Amino acid sequence: MRLISWNVNGLRACINKGFSDFFNKIDADIFCIQETKMQENQAEEIQYDGYYRYMNSAVKKGYSGTMVFAKEKPINVTYGLGIEEYDQEGRIITLEYEKFYLVNCYTPNSKRELERLDYRMKWEDEMLKYFKKLENTKPVIYCGDLNVAHEEIDIKNPKTNHFSAGFTDEEREKMTNLLANGFVDTFRYLYPDKVEYSWWSYMRNAREKNIGWRLDYFIVSEKLKENVKDSTIYTEILGSDHCPVCLDIIF
Repeated sequence: MRLISWNVNGLRACINKGFSDFFNKIDADIFCIQETKMQENQAEEIQYDGYYRYMNSAVKKGYSGTMVFAKEKPINVTYGLGIEEYDQEGRIITLEYEKFYLVNCYTPNSKRELERLDYRMKWEDEMLKYFKKLENTKPVIYCGDLNVAHEEIDIKNPKTNHFSAGFTDEEREKMTNLLANGFVDTFRYLYPDKVEYSWWSYMRNAREKNIGWRLDYFIVSEKLKENVKDSTIYTEILGSDHCPVCLDIIF
């Protein structure tokens, strides 16, 4: 089974930059998208043969938003966490299948001056509670732009970014806590020493210089660890400031 996750930074813009070519070529069983920046009525024509489509839009137009394309119809689909404070921004879609839950997520950015760090910290706590609740039924596959570079290996310039959103001690500790609670970062599990990034700033030719951050993940429940076949970052795929990431998993 092949799963893809990609923060497209505006789906309509990404479609104009080759999104559909990649989508069709990669032939994923499930394709998760973050930061669609679209409302439902703007996405009516975005369909791909052989896929069911699920969409969660932010109340604020042109902001955030998630989408999932799936070949197999899920048993159930839910949107958000059931917490109004967090469900206004279209950040979560959960698909239930026979053997697992898939959670597609666009984690809130703490923003400059860390003005949203407290909001983000509470979000992380609620997400862990949510995953533990899901795990009472079946294991979880959690993917998306999680807006954190977990370890120094996951960011080009760790020292100069120590207090930057996405690399604060607080955000990194929340990821450490998630993994300590029975979850596995699939890329780092398979490739403990590999240096690859999934996001580059549009400024200062960062992508050409490979001055990047690894912000996009596939994380799985511990009991799925041995099912993981590969975890890939498609650094060569353009169209967004993020690149797609992939999980190949056997059931």
